Formats: sequence, C-alpha cells, structure tokens
Amino acid sequence: MNTVLIIDDEEKLRSLLGRIISLEGFTVWQAGTVKAGRKILDKENVDVLLCDVKLPDGNGVEMLNDIKASHPLVEIILLTAFGNISDGVQAMKNGAFDYITKGDDNARIIPLLHRAMEKVKLQQRVQQLEQQVSKKYGFDGIIGQSKELQEAIAMARKVATTDATVLLLGETGTGKEVFAQAIHYASQRGEKPFQALNCGAISKELLESELFGYKAGAFTGATANKKGLIEVADNGTLFLDEVGDMPIDLQAKLLRVLENHSFIKVGDTVSTTVNVRIIAATNRDLAQDVAQGRFREDLFYRLNIFTVTLPPLRERKKDIPLLAEYYLHLFAAKTNTPDRKMSREFLNRLQAHPWKGNIRELKNVIERAVILTDEPELTLSNLPADLQTTEQQASNPFELACMEKLHIQKVLAHTSGNKSQAAKLLGIGTATLYRKIEEYKLG
Repeated sequence: MNTVLIIDDEEKLRSLLGRIISLEGFTVWQAGTVKAGRKILDKENVDVLLCDVKLPDGNGVEMLNDIKASHPLVEIILLTAFGNISDGVQAMKNGAFDYITKGDDNARIIPLLHRAMEKVKLQQRVQQLEQQVSKKYGFDGIIGQSKELQEAIAMARKVATTDATVLLLGETGTGKEVFAQAIHYASQRGEKPFQALNCGAISKELLESELFGYKAGAFTGATANKKGLIEVADNGTLFLDEVGDMPIDLQAKLLRVLENHSFIKVGDTVSTTVNVRIIAATNRDLAQDVAQGRFREDLFYRLNIFTVTLPPLRERKKDIPLLAEYYLHLFAAKTNTPDRKMSREFLNRLQAHPWKGNIRELKNVIERAVILTDEPELTLSNLPADLQTTEQQASNPFELACMEKLHIQKVLAHTSGNKSQAAKLLGIGTATLYRKIEEYKLG
C-alpha cells in the first residue's frame, strides 16, 4: 500500500495537501506535531513522510537522523516556508529524499512522491531478498537438532561476528561450505562477496591463476588481466575447501595474504592489497601433514586460530529423519511431483546406514528415490541395493538366502517397485514374489 504521512502544524495546508495526494491513489495520514507523527510512524506502515521543517515541538532537519535510525525504509521529503540553502544541504546529508519550498514547488510534490515511492519499493524488495538469502544460507537454514550439531553451530555463531580466520574440520559431505556461508552471512561482511574454491579439484597451475589472478602476457593464452578469487572477494569472504590439498609453494602465497593482506598476481611485479576473510576447510589431519612435511607449519597456525569441527552424519542419527524429510520436499518440488511419505522401514534403514558420504550421500539417495518411484510412500525397495540390507544382515554375503534377498532387492529397484514386472524378470509367479517380499521383510 502506498502510504504517505504529512506532519505540518498548518492545518489548512496539511488538509489541502492530504486531499491532493489522496486523489493520486495514496493513503494519507496527518499529524500536526512531531510527537503525533511519531506515534503514527510507530503504528502504521508509512512509506513516505512529508514533514515541515519548523514544528511546535521539533525541527524536521534535526529529527531526520532519529527517524532514519528507527524507520530506515521510510523516505522523507522536507517542506519549508522559507527556502534555505544550508538547511537543504544539511537535510540531504541527514538522509532526506528531497527538500522543497511550500508554494514555489507545489507542482513538484506529486512527481516527487512517485519517485520516492519507487525508491521505497526497491528498498523493500532488496530487504526481502536479503532476508531470503539470510534464511537460505544462514544458521537458521542448517537442519538438525542433535547436540553434536548444535554445539558446532554455537561455536560458529560466536566466531561469525568477528573477523577471525576459521578452520572447519569434518569428513567429506558434512556441510562445511554450508557452515562457511552461514558464518559469512552472519558477519559484518554479509552483504559483500562470498567466493568458494575447492583446492583439491584443480591442477596447481590453474589453482594459482584462479586464486591469485594474472597479468596479461603472464603465459600463453593470458591475453587480458584476470582477477583472482582473493581479489574478487575483497571486503567479503573467501572459502577454501580442502585446503590441505593445496600445493606447498602456493601455501606460502596464501600465508602472505593472511599476514600482510597482500599478494602478487602471476606475471606481476607489484603487490595487490585486499581486505578478505579466509574460511578454510579440510577432511585431512593437518597436524599430521605438518609433521610429514606436506603442509606448512606457519600456515597451519594461521588457519587454526578458531576451529569448528562438524560431526559426521552417523554421530547425529536423530537428524537423519529431519534431513530426509527436507530433501523429500525439495526434490518433490523440483520434479513437480506430489509430496511422499516415508515408511517406517525406510526411515529405520536410513538411520541404520553408516553414511560414509554423510549428508551429500543422503541427499543423493533421497533424490534417486523420488525420481524412481510413483508410489505415495517410499519403501525399502526404493533404496539402492547396498542400503536395503544393513551391515549386520550382509555379514555373510555367500549365504544362499542372503544372495536371493539381494537379487530380489536389485530387481525391485530396477523396476521402481513394480512387482508384476519384477516377477517376470525373476521368472517366478507374482504370488511367489509377494511371499519372498514378506519373508525377507522387503515391503
């Protein structure tokens, strides 16, 4: 709703302005004093404030900062009977949208209101997007209620508000990048760039170029200057995943960034200065790598200022149903299919699985199950064959019954749970298949 508040102690002028503005489709509130106007501001959703400079209980120019502090999205247009350049300059410095003279600038009021309203709507949209980003990438978006996870979140929240370097430890797939993003968006750098790079996924030469950038002519094919991710993330955060896989000579250049906030691009002779926060992550034992000469000791101590250890999924089993439910809804929406339920046996098997690939593995399993089944409920047959049997059940894979059970599971998975089709492929009757399913508790 386009809402305008007029604060002016001249009742006739205030009423006239109110009628003119309301005829343009705006909702108009009126007040004769600062006190009365503040009550309306605190109670109603006001978009634009038209305020006289000289009021019985205050000065419009002086109260600008106070209003902007408590209502940052409200745009303020000041009105004065006596145009004063110094007051106008000060009003603009204090955050006024514009400053106009009564009588002389009446024709400007409506166009000015429309422009101010456009700015308000844009600011509101930006705020909504920021809230969506914060919800998606912030700590509230991390799923899990287990004690182990909550302890890790509490540690990360504490360090997020500082500028300290953070080292995230944990197995592959435990959500280290999710934590890095949450730390970034909870920090004062949250509105600045967040860049991520997997140090173990690319070659040494490419890693150096991606990280530090290069000058034109530095090597064959370098036809133009290129910014590295450290420079792109200036004033923001750079997340270095699998930092333990970084070649040792590049570790020296990273150490210089941490110590001096500067680096030299490939092919350059002068330093580039940056203000970037480093969050690193690894699934390796860096202390052991230091002892074996694979990782610089000085870099290890610079990265190890504040460490957050992320628990593997097998140590937070109570979070598995929550994560499975989340991914179930997510992939149903992505594939434009109805939401499904999970059978008790399906959930029990998820919780019994060791999840060596952690959350990433669970995500892939749920996505596969959603794609392959048309049934309203996920059952054991919707799981990959290796998940349909617990480790204890599979302890003797050469036992005939165990082999038969695994084979039936694979065929059922192949047919997406279609028992008639599975029976044909197995060369047995449908009744026999149902009996086997009941015998092996596959339903």
